[in-house]
Amino acid sequence: MLPRMVFDFIDGGSGSEATLLENRTALDRIRLVPSAPIDVSTRTQSVNLFGKSYSMPLIIGPTGLAAITWPKAELLLAAAAGQAGIPYVMSTAASARMEDVASAGSGSKWFQLYPFRDRAITQNILRRADDLGFDVVEITVDNPIPGTRLRDNRNGFSVPFVWTLPKLASVAAHPGWAMKMLKAGAPRMELVSEAFGQQEAPTIAAVLQQQLDPAISWDYIKTLRDLWPRALVVKGMLDPSQVRHAISAGVDGIVISNHGGRQLDGAVSSIEMLPEFVAESGGRLTLLIDSGFRTGTDIAKALAMGAHAVQIGRPTLFASATGGQPAIERALSLLRNELDIAQALMGVRSMSEFTPRMVRL
Repeated sequence: MLPRMVFDFIDGGSGSEATLLENRTALDRIRLVPSAPIDVSTRTQSVNLFGKSYSMPLIIGPTGLAAITWPKAELLLAAAAGQAGIPYVMSTAASARMEDVASAGSGSKWFQLYPFRDRAITQNILRRADDLGFDVVEITVDNPIPGTRLRDNRNGFSVPFVWTLPKLASVAAHPGWAMKMLKAGAPRMELVSEAFGQQEAPTIAAVLQQQLDPAISWDYIKTLRDLWPRALVVKGMLDPSQVRHAISAGVDGIVISNHGGRQLDGAVSSIEMLPEFVAESGGRLTLLIDSGFRTGTDIAKALAMGAHAVQIGRPTLFASATGGQPAIERALSLLRNELDIAQALMGVRSMSEFTPRMVRL
């Protein structure tokens, strides 16, 4: 379906990929406790996040360069999320323009912000998100420098694509993907390209890596908080002791995340840290979580342990690769149905009824 370099870019993690594996292992260690008899003839999955109602506690999270799976994939993801009644989070590294994502479909659009060394550019991007009506901004803080992604290094993955004989052979073995890319044109990081141009770096991706800000701190988060008029979320937290700083900075929520295992190899899984975040936040923050979630049952586990909603990335990217928007909508439908089965068998009529007593290790 996808050439090796593209599949590995989506599927891979950092280093030895120990954290990538642990994300799944940790979720699989958790067991659910079904409860019966309870009248579950009437059930709802609706949740309220940052003052808006959504049809289920699921968010399509930010993924860079989604258009390497299917032409205009970011727009398709946004439209599919709107159809499903859930938010879509556009990445700073998206292969689409902010204006196009903002107008794609009718759903709620959120924006993920990488803080750059050039803070004027960062603040300009934030103002554009405001002007375009994005509902929530997620500031990614776990990427002061890029992780070591060995699969990408081995494959020589770059944007724009740099072709070698092995890459051409892999593309030739996937003519469907090749024809779509040939017709649509090679994807690039549109927002990064607009903000920086190619400069002197060999690729736009290199510009992104050179511009990531290693000096980001809570003081700067407070500055961005003052600039952004709606809900502000900090994404990429694994240390519960940072919760007090998040509250002091005035943010509205956090995403407990290890970047899908793509940053620090050997880091803890997000799900195992969730209970500590619940205890530290004391209900003062909206707690979102990502990294390793694949099924509706996974979502049920996170909700029972105290999360308000789950963000996914790879599942909808791989769905996009198999068939564009219809396949994305099908994937979201499967997740909805799996969650419905879990909540019915666990005796849960609404998402607020999930509690820690419903899980065991």
